[in-house]
Amino acid sequence: MDLFVIRGGTPLSGRLPVRGSKNAALPILAASLAAEGETRLANVPALVDVTTLSAVLRTLGVDVHRDADGMLVVRSESNEPCVAEYDLVRKMRASVCVLGPLLGRRGTARVSLPGGCNIGHRPIDLHLRGLASLGADVRLEHGYVVATASSLLGAQIDLAGPQGSTVTGTCNVMTAACFAKGRTVITSAAREPEVVDLAHYLNAGGARISGLGTDVVEIEGTDGFAGVEHQVIPDRIEAATLLIAGLMTGGDVTLENVVPTHLTAVLDILRQMGAFVEIRGATIHVHAAGPLSSVSFVAEPYPGIPTDVQAQLTALLTLARGKAEVVDRVFPDRFLHLPELARMGADVRRAEGGAHVFGVKSLSAAPVMASDLRASAALLLAALSAEGDSILRRVYHLDRGYERLEERLAAVGGQIRRLTEAELSNCRPEELFSDHAPVREPHFAVTSPKSRGSRREQSL
Repeated sequence: MDLFVIRGGTPLSGRLPVRGSKNAALPILAASLAAEGETRLANVPALVDVTTLSAVLRTLGVDVHRDADGMLVVRSESNEPCVAEYDLVRKMRASVCVLGPLLGRRGTARVSLPGGCNIGHRPIDLHLRGLASLGADVRLEHGYVVATASSLLGAQIDLAGPQGSTVTGTCNVMTAACFAKGRTVITSAAREPEVVDLAHYLNAGGARISGLGTDVVEIEGTDGFAGVEHQVIPDRIEAATLLIAGLMTGGDVTLENVVPTHLTAVLDILRQMGAFVEIRGATIHVHAAGPLSSVSFVAEPYPGIPTDVQAQLTALLTLARGKAEVVDRVFPDRFLHLPELARMGADVRRAEGGAHVFGVKSLSAAPVMASDLRASAALLLAALSAEGDSILRRVYHLDRGYERLEERLAAVGGQIRRLTEAELSNCRPEELFSDHAPVREPHFAVTSPKSRGSRREQSL
């Protein structure tokens, strides 16, 4: 199992391009199984989650591969398989996004319930309620959601939940509604840019969706939609992570290929803390003009501070002057990174629905362990700012959502080595960052169902 050794204390400086959005690519990839003809997706990052969902699609009779230009090419070759099995769905909750496309295109879907999650309880009852409102027969059988419909009918659907609107639920219902007769109106729809990007993909193929970016989305039913060529939007979560990395290390970072309006709430917080933020077109430049000051914040649905940036901002606050309160209204239990930050000298204390963060002058290197995707990013940023060598274990969480992050941070001065436990034990401390240290690359590959006998692997 891979780990990172991080030598902190070096300011990051330079320019970094932002990769395509994981949270946009996954629902678009899922929706493409319902498209007539071929879908070609540009700017899809090479991630474990993309590989996992691609494996799910292959079991559903869909061909998925990258072409010579790096485009992800998707085409449904069979409408028969309608079962998304537990062994694959359990690896990634976003696999449930195939539910709506399967129901809309094939009239039936049998999708494993996604199970538990380290960041808190995330039921899919809103997904099921929305699909049932379209006229589907929805039931639970032996750990699977079974949904069938000879035809779908447009309906008025409210997707409000106790923690706000549901992003994946909006994606599921919106895609299924493209096949419904009449008009569907989704109220309390998720407003996230990733939902808007999915709608742009669907509309380009002939769907008729309006109200994009608002909490009321209308879909005029058609016969479905065709596959098209589409470029996935830049990843606003990755962008925020990289900006915070620059500030935590006292560096000077410029991001390229970013949509600044997707980051308005994050950039506002950084400015309030005292960071210099400059926007020029599709670039954002940040650096700390002086010591940063603590600012309390609440993570909430878009256009608020994303819950997926909460852990990284919390890490930044550990080095800011004063006290801050952090509340996460989307996932109130998403604070498993706090004990690990405390191991590095942070003064963080759990509170009801959030945390209290008291700034310290510096963090110290320590061995830490990631509990989830965004917690792993927060711990990596903390290690980059700390003096000494830290060890970050369970980096497979990080590989789910960031493409070769250690290599890209190294390009702007970060000192990070990807090793196995065996390599670490056989490497002397003075060799860790020498030219003789082993260099490993993440390997995200799945075996194609068509070629299991030959063990041919398709890397995505």
